[in-house]
Amino acid sequence: MKIALDPTMYMKLSLKEMVDKVAELGYEYIELSPREDFCPFYKYPKVDREQIKNLKRWLKDAGVQISSLLPLYYWAGPDEERRQAAVRNWKRAIEVAVELEVDLMNSEFNGSKYEAVICEEKFIKSMDELIPVFEREGIKLNLQAHPYDFIETNQGAVDMIRALDRPWINLVYSTAHTFFYDDGVGDIAPMFDYAGERLTHVLFADTFNHKAAQGLRYIVNPPGAEATIHQHLNIGEGEVDFDTIFRKLREREFDGIATSSVFAWIDKADESSEFMLQKIKEGLGIASYR
Repeated sequence: MKIALDPTMYMKLSLKEMVDKVAELGYEYIELSPREDFCPFYKYPKVDREQIKNLKRWLKDAGVQISSLLPLYYWAGPDEERRQAAVRNWKRAIEVAVELEVDLMNSEFNGSKYEAVICEEKFIKSMDELIPVFEREGIKLNLQAHPYDFIETNQGAVDMIRALDRPWINLVYSTAHTFFYDDGVGDIAPMFDYAGERLTHVLFADTFNHKAAQGLRYIVNPPGAEATIHQHLNIGEGEVDFDTIFRKLREREFDGIATSSVFAWIDKADESSEFMLQKIKEGLGIASYR
């Protein structure tokens, strides 16, 4: 079991300061999400051998490891030129992971729900190009469905991962997206059962059901405007059924990655991160972890 922190709330810190902060908070693993001075959102990685060397030294000094590298690129189109650029970015990000001695990357399908068929075609095209690279370098991949992506549901994500038919490509379940995953029902057990052994990575954060209260919980101006509404709150601040999540994970003796993925409380990031570490450990029934 690896309990990691996604340090998005600490992106104003330097890379070294971020590593030291993660160690100070009691985490042993970092899920290295996009940051401008390393692997930015949707852009080519901004890192050289010297920075990678420095990061490895800072990690060793702090007693922290990287559980996974998280790049986000437009590899599912629908624009072909941008898809090609995304594949180039992915190839460089894979090189960075290899140099860091990190054997797992996680990401999103990253398309548009409004052009789902085209985006699926572009995604498969990108995977046709990248699967040989992942396999040559020995890098595993975990993928998550995301609100407004061309795959928003848990079943859709699992089906696509199964379609790729590689044992090293598996599922990330983000608890903050629970109510998107089954259209507002939030029934965890059948979603976890459907994923089965493909579920190897869970991102922990709470959220409210955006489908509840006849659409009046969130007031959007102008009325009828499309909006992506979801939160990444501390456990217990929303409506996700964490009792069932933790029960199902304990029953299957989950031994993957559990990541604290709270983004809401930048003004009290330390308090939130420490709270989440304790809640994850309590929920999974472990006093210590490797």
